[in-house]
Amino acid sequence: MQTVTIAGTQVPAIGMGTWHMGDDPLLQAQEIEAIHAGLAAGAKVIDTAEMYGSGRAETLVGKAIKDVPRDQLYLISKVLPTNASKARMERSLDASLKRLGVDEVDLYLYHWRGQTPLSETVAELQRLTETGKTKAWGISNFDVSDLEELWQLPDGSKAAANEDLFNLGSRGVEYSLLGWQTDHQLPFIAYSPVGAPDQLNTHLGRNPNVLKVAKRHNVSAYQVLLAWDVSHPQLLAIPQSSNTDHVKENVLAGNLQLTADDMQLLDEAYPAPTKKLPLDVL
Repeated sequence: MQTVTIAGTQVPAIGMGTWHMGDDPLLQAQEIEAIHAGLAAGAKVIDTAEMYGSGRAETLVGKAIKDVPRDQLYLISKVLPTNASKARMERSLDASLKRLGVDEVDLYLYHWRGQTPLSETVAELQRLTETGKTKAWGISNFDVSDLEELWQLPDGSKAAANEDLFNLGSRGVEYSLLGWQTDHQLPFIAYSPVGAPDQLNTHLGRNPNVLKVAKRHNVSAYQVLLAWDVSHPQLLAIPQSSNTDHVKENVLAGNLQLTADDMQLLDEAYPAPTKKLPLDVL
């Protein structure tokens, strides 16, 4: 299975996202079962955020993991820009930890840039890491110019990962961001790795070339899309699903090795960008 190393910790390259989970009480049992299925299939990473359902996703994750040994989990959460100041961040992290039912997260991300000076946010992220409330910190939805600014700060290069939109139909980060992160040994976390309902190109799994590759390997189209994602070095994909069978398939996609012919077919379906494209934020 493909793996990624983040701040010295090796994890399977396919984890689980939680965007939109925890919103409907009637789905809670099913969503908890899906998280358990993913962990049983070999996933370790669960990605969440205080923004997701105003804390409801973190609460759901907390219920799902309460009997899971902590060393079998790699928990990621995120702080909202409005809480990314010296005055507010620790209170936000404490609330996330309480909802998750843990003493620390493995990775705490600045969700996207806001009005607080970047230097203040980074200093507080680093301080919270030193207190032990998070093992590492990182950023999300940062472009190359943001990362270059970050790297000029005293602790900026201690960032452990950057999380952004990336999938076969949304390849904008390939233009320069992925290369920058590879050069600076900064792992990439891909959200919406098989597409997202509110994006164009949402039906990536229906593309004839994707289906042709899936048939070759006797796997699902979504497994092909995820295998394409994690074929990129030091990339962690966090697909979200509340369907136990889909979650298992997602995790097992980390075992799928695409051939050069497969990659060519997928590139023909959705070519790499030839110009810089704007980043979306989730």
